[in-house]
Order: sequence, then structure tokens, then C-alpha cells
Amino acid sequence: MSFRQISVFLENRPGALLEMTETLYTNSIDMRAFSLAETSDFGIARIIVDDVEKTAAILREAGYILSITPVIAVEVPNEPGGLRRTLRTLSEVNVNVEYMYAFVGSNPAVAMMVFRVADIEKAVTALESAGIKEVTL
Repeated sequence: MSFRQISVFLENRPGALLEMTETLYTNSIDMRAFSLAETSDFGIARIIVDDVEKTAAILREAGYILSITPVIAVEVPNEPGGLRRTLRTLSEVNVNVEYMYAFVGSNPAVAMMVFRVADIEKAVTALESAGIKEVTL
């Protein structure tokens, strides 16, 4: 199962991230996963939220530039080699991982990993065949 992730472009300055999260808080948006990447001029906040359409509309109205992209999330065993198995499965079917990040779940035995891949359908099929469990948010 894929999810839609919102990527928000932020000016790289003190308070910019706070302002975005204040906008989400003020509008009762629940973030399920979050990642932040930066360059010298701007940052990209990648978020998975409880309501993508509502969140996108609120952020656009507040003046943010954003994009919505499909991602997949899977459980990775919290043990040596857990991530390696998932990456090997994707590599074996020639699916490129563009980026990934983790978020906290309730089970300490597994890590929750979000993947942006070039071919989601191919990735999901390969991961399911390998017995790698997708996360439901």
C-alpha cells in the first residue's frame, strides 16, 4: 500500500520550520511521519499526515510551495541486517531507492521505514513476495 507524502519547501532560516508546524498545529493536523533535508538556501520537510488534501490546502493557503508524492512504508526488523534484506529485495528487482527515512512505531522490535522509489507497484510486489510487511498508517 502506498501513501501520499507532502514535501514542503522551506526557507533555510531560523523559525521557518516552527512557522510551518504552527500552521499544522493551529489546524489540528496530525503528523504521522516527518523528515527534514536541507541545503544552504532551503529545506524540504517531508510529512505524512492524517489528511493529505486538507493539509495541502491549508499549507498552500498559508503560502507554502509543496508537492505530493507517493511513498511506501514497511516494517524493517530492528536487528543487524534488517534494512539490508529490504534493500536487497528492491535491488533484485531493479527498483531504485530515491530516498528513505524512518519513524517511530509502537513495536520496538521493528523500525518503520518510508521509501520513495522509482516504481512503487514493482516494489510492493517484490516486498510482499519476500514477506516484508507494509505499514498501515
